[in-house]
Amino acid sequence: MIPAKMTSADTLGEMSRVLTTEASALQQMAEALGAPHLEAVRILEAMQGRVIVSGVGKSGHIGNKIAATLASTGTPAQFVHATEASHGDLGMVTARDVCLVISNSGETRELADIITYSRRFGIPLIAITRVAESTLAQQADVTLLLPDAPEACGIGVAPTTSTTATLAIGDALAVALMARRGFQREDFQVFHPGGKLGAQLMLVDALMHAGEALPLVLPDTPMAEALLTMTAKGFGVAGLIEEDRLAGIITDGDLRRNMTGLMEKTAGAVATRDPQVIRSGALASEALHEMNSRKISSLFVLDQDDHVVGLLHIHDCLRAGIA
Repeated sequence: MIPAKMTSADTLGEMSRVLTTEASALQQMAEALGAPHLEAVRILEAMQGRVIVSGVGKSGHIGNKIAATLASTGTPAQFVHATEASHGDLGMVTARDVCLVISNSGETRELADIITYSRRFGIPLIAITRVAESTLAQQADVTLLLPDAPEACGIGVAPTTSTTATLAIGDALAVALMARRGFQREDFQVFHPGGKLGAQLMLVDALMHAGEALPLVLPDTPMAEALLTMTAKGFGVAGLIEEDRLAGIITDGDLRRNMTGLMEKTAGAVATRDPQVIRSGALASEALHEMNSRKISSLFVLDQDDHVVGLLHIHDCLRAGIA
């Protein structure tokens, strides 16, 4: 029998039911966190090799993502398909590794060889499964149980709730390991140098101009000479250095405000004191925000001892794709 056509309200109601069902399962998992999860994190943190993630079907797709998340957050990981493992890829698994094996039922036949291999060579085995009495759970050193919750699809069989729960516990492991290792934004950027994310995590040190490119003058520098420095360096600014520290900055605005008798003045008399700066090690996106909010086009970069180490221009950020 052809079902009656669903109304818009029915469709939204069905979507809401799916999200509510899956959210309930995640809440169950959060409330069930305990000793096995701590032991899994301990094993992964002590690991000297890689996390070998394996699964079949939808569990394999989720396993691929878990491996990618672990690897990008400082925990070396690789996905090995269970079927390929039985045909030679077990050679990728070493005694220094940890196996993270995923199966909702815990009885997936294709996983037998990788489970047996881990037991034979004493490789720690962490299982993610829904069935505590399953073969996988019984063989594992640590079992992380998925909630015994219904799949969210209308007929109750398509992997939905179970795959969401598996993905979530993988994220939880990865983030817990990040926290325990003190993994920072700077570390994350090392693994994400490309694309928009890489640009947003780029440091000012990677974009700034340094050394001979810096337009620096002393307080007693005649303005005629200071203007030549500003023109030659091409940034439209000059930094005023006093006692090896940045004491001020000369901009186009300072020149306009001092037009009368400008050439008879010194750089120290024209400069604006205590200029806005950015610290070495700061994100370039933070520097861009400062420049946009203050309507300025460049920032001098200082190290922890307040020495000038660079100059960042707004065009440098835009060319790098930071916006």
